[in-house]
Amino acid sequence: MVVAFLLRLALGLAGCLLLLSPGRSAHPTVGRPAWANANFFRTQLLVVFALSLGALLWVWNDASSVALASLGVAAGCACLGSVSWSLERSPGAVLLIVLTTAALAGTTYLHEPDGYALAGGLSSALLLGAATSAMLMGHNYLVAPNMSMTPLYRLLAALTAALVLRLLLDGWALWQWTADYGLDKLKEDEQLWLPVRWVVGLAAPAVLCWMAWQTARLRSTQSATGILYVVVIFCFVGELTGQLLRPGGLTL
Repeated sequence: MVVAFLLRLALGLAGCLLLLSPGRSAHPTVGRPAWANANFFRTQLLVVFALSLGALLWVWNDASSVALASLGVAAGCACLGSVSWSLERSPGAVLLIVLTTAALAGTTYLHEPDGYALAGGLSSALLLGAATSAMLMGHNYLVAPNMSMTPLYRLLAALTAALVLRLLLDGWALWQWTADYGLDKLKEDEQLWLPVRWVVGLAAPAVLCWMAWQTARLRSTQSATGILYVVVIFCFVGELTGQLLRPGGLTL
């Protein structure tokens, strides 16, 4: 459960960096200003490095050599990427983000070889990454209030898409399970966690995401950031709860 969460969050954070047109930030030019400062990319890659390293240490004695190598590559590229974004002109910065994302996606495939499980893992990664990245991006507007709103809009759009995917995939998984067993066959712990997973992990973030979008349109970035803090907490709770329900087939 812990490894899956760390891996999905790391993949989501790395992947969401690609939505922010990192080339504009690595090599800003006149008439083509950066959408986010280099420090944002550097910090987020450091978080990805820590998450990848944590997952690597957690599975050190159990995972295959290929999975360990893939995680090692992800951690190494994320570390090098954070260093690159600390340097002037950020040499190789975009390539290192791509390599980090690809290595983490490969590790996810090794961890989730089944097609439906892989779809669940990728959608979960997008949800966790978009929610966390949007919240962190909101902080950027506190120190750079005149920054373009485009990166926040992109991350909110990614968060909305991820919520829709998670609703569809988890709805399908629950429908498949109930077709075979029926809701009256739920165990006591499943009766406890299933409402939490759907209400706290999916429904509440959907409402809050809409609220964050509306406040962002008014350029009330401080309010949007506060809402996104709650979204991150709810998404974390929802995805961790989903891991508890997953062995029974109630979620992907």
